[in-house]
Amino acid sequence: MATYAIGDIQGCYDELRHLLDKAGFDPTKDQLWCVGDLVNRGPNSLAVLRWIKGLGERALVVLGNHDLHLLAVALTGARPSKKDTLDAILKAPDRDELLHWLRHRPLLHHSEHKGFTMIHAGLPPQWDLAQAQACANELEAVLQGPEHIAFFQQMYANEPRHWSPALVGMDRLRFITNCFTRLRWCTAEGELLLKEKGGLEQPAPGALPWFRVPDRRTCAERILFGHWSTIGFLAENNCWALDSGCLWGGRLSALRVRRKKPLKLIEIDCAGYLTPG
Repeated sequence: MATYAIGDIQGCYDELRHLLDKAGFDPTKDQLWCVGDLVNRGPNSLAVLRWIKGLGERALVVLGNHDLHLLAVALTGARPSKKDTLDAILKAPDRDELLHWLRHRPLLHHSEHKGFTMIHAGLPPQWDLAQAQACANELEAVLQGPEHIAFFQQMYANEPRHWSPALVGMDRLRFITNCFTRLRWCTAEGELLLKEKGGLEQPAPGALPWFRVPDRRTCAERILFGHWSTIGFLAENNCWALDSGCLWGGRLSALRVRRKKPLKLIEIDCAGYLTPG
C-alpha cells in the first residue's frame, strides 16, 4: 500500500486525476492524504468533493481555509468572494451529505506509522505536537458539534495575534483556526502576521516563515502542509510545502510518504485558472 500526500486541489479535478494516474495511485489499496483546500476558485469543486469522499477510508483530508469558507457560506449565508466557484456544491442534490462529511474532517493528522504530521497552513512556535493535537481536537469538537453555526458566524478575523493558554471562547477558537488554516508568516515571538502573503524573497521587517522560526517546538516533527502557493514545493527544516500553485498555472504536487525510504515527488504542469492580482 502506497501513501500519497497531495497539495491544494481547489476544484482542479482533471489535474487531480491526471496526477494520480501519473503516480499510479490505486484507489483499492493506496491512501491519499490531502493537505486541505479541496474546493474553490477552480472549475470543478463538486467533482473533487464527490470523488475524494467516495474513496472512503482511503482518503484522509485535513481542513483548509477554503473548506471552512465553503461551510460558512453554505451554513450561515456568509458573503461569498467574487472569485468563489462554489455554486455547484451549494445547488447539488447531495450538498448536505457532502457538507456534513467535510465538516467532520480533522484539522491535524499525525501518523506514528509513517512518522509524519499533516496540517493545512502552519503551527505557532509555542506549540509542541501534543499542544497542536489538543488544539486541533478542541476546534474539531466545535465544528462537529451543535455550536458550529455560531462558530462560523464569528470565524472571520485576524485577532488575537498572540497565543496564550489563558485564551477562552471565540478568541481561542479563532487563534487555533487561523494557525491551522491561514498561517504563513509570524514573528520570532510567535505573533501571527496574517496579512503577509508573499513569497520568501522580500519578507516584511521581523517576519519569518513559521517553519523557519528558531527553536520552534515542533522542529523535530516531520510536517506536511499546503496553503502557500507562492513558495511552491519546498522541503526544509523537517517541513514539506506541497501547494505548488496548480490553480495559478503552476504545478500540482504529490509526495509518496514513506518512513524509511526516500520520499518520491510526483508533479504535473497545470494550465491554471486564475492570474495573480
